[in-house]
Amino acid sequence: MRSARRPPSRWPGWPWLPRRRCCCPASDEGGPEVSKGPSAFGGGARGGSAPSHRVLAVSFEIFLACAPGLEPLLLEEVRGKGFRRPRALPGGVAIEGGWPEVWRANLWVRGAGRVLARLESFRVVHLAQLDARARKVPWATVLRRDVPFRVEAVCAQSRLWHSGAVAQRIATAIRETVGAPEAAEAPVTVMARIERDLCTLSLDTSGEPLHKRGWKQAVNPAPLRETMASLFLLACGYRGTEPVLDPMCGAGTFVIEAAEIAARLNPGRLRGFAFEHLASFEAEAWARMRAVESRRDAPALCHGSDRDAGAVAMSEANAARAGVAAGTVFRQAVVSEAAPPSGPPGLVMVNPPYGTRLGDPGALRPLYQALGQVLRARFAGWRVGLVTAEPRLAQATGLPFLPPGPPVPHGGLRVTLWRTGTLG
Repeated sequence: MRSARRPPSRWPGWPWLPRRRCCCPASDEGGPEVSKGPSAFGGGARGGSAPSHRVLAVSFEIFLACAPGLEPLLLEEVRGKGFRRPRALPGGVAIEGGWPEVWRANLWVRGAGRVLARLESFRVVHLAQLDARARKVPWATVLRRDVPFRVEAVCAQSRLWHSGAVAQRIATAIRETVGAPEAAEAPVTVMARIERDLCTLSLDTSGEPLHKRGWKQAVNPAPLRETMASLFLLACGYRGTEPVLDPMCGAGTFVIEAAEIAARLNPGRLRGFAFEHLASFEAEAWARMRAVESRRDAPALCHGSDRDAGAVAMSEANAARAGVAAGTVFRQAVVSEAAPPSGPPGLVMVNPPYGTRLGDPGALRPLYQALGQVLRARFAGWRVGLVTAEPRLAQATGLPFLPPGPPVPHGGLRVTLWRTGTLG
């Protein structure tokens, strides 16, 4: 059997990933690769009782999902935050740990779209077999009798092909063994994927997607997700020690993410999570983890500007809710007025409009040309990161881009990060 040829890495310095199928529903956030490993069931608490130390000490596979194409960047972040045995898989990064690591991943990791706990994996070829196996799963170890749940199922290349029937059988098993009610808007979601007759059960421990940090009440059209913005900042070499400028800041996503990184703020500090509704949850341990103070004075300010006064006001309000107003500066200005702030050089990070997003690509060419002219003329010593779905628009800037990163799905489009080295 011929092995796949290893192509050049699209993210220099990060590993190449072969193209393989994911084991969760297709989405911008990816999904975990089917793999064998210890499950999140470790004995201990049953029937909604308080979790024992044994439950909290159990080690199992945890999957941090991200958009396809961003796995190497997420792996770099996860490694840098000290998680055990991280490995990139199509659609995200797998680590090993227990429930405290689940909480920590939700609280700490910027680039993950959600965090899944692997519950169980078994082969199944007909519904009666699925029904029997689902009833043997120790659901009461993780699910509470008083908390509603729902089941999402996907089937691919399997003899069980009807996802609705699969979800129904699993939900019935949970109702009849745990006694928990099923609800369409439940705070807890059990995820089932049957691929090539292998059924993998996971638990969504995040709830709302993790790009919802808890501070963005106001958004502009076609906003960039915070999770993706943080990984693009990482790809451009940003580590929180230099100034950042976004001359088309919109709702301030790049600027606020950069300011939070500079201040060492946890991205999940302002929101709740689905794991707080599980039988394995230990409120006092979580409160201690959440109370650890990591904030520092930012080494440099993060700047944003936009031609629209409403966008500037929106960004200022979002920064205030995020608690980084002191580390950010916003002003109303057109692209031609962009200028480097006083102090050392840093990173220009920009997500301009692109034709398939907010207008006609041809009509936007002069905007990109003007942006490139300003950056080349005024920003010597700075680096540039530019996100667009239109390669011709990126090239219209005339900037000396490095080889681009891989296309990444976002809002029905595929966007690419274009980076420069230090401008001369």
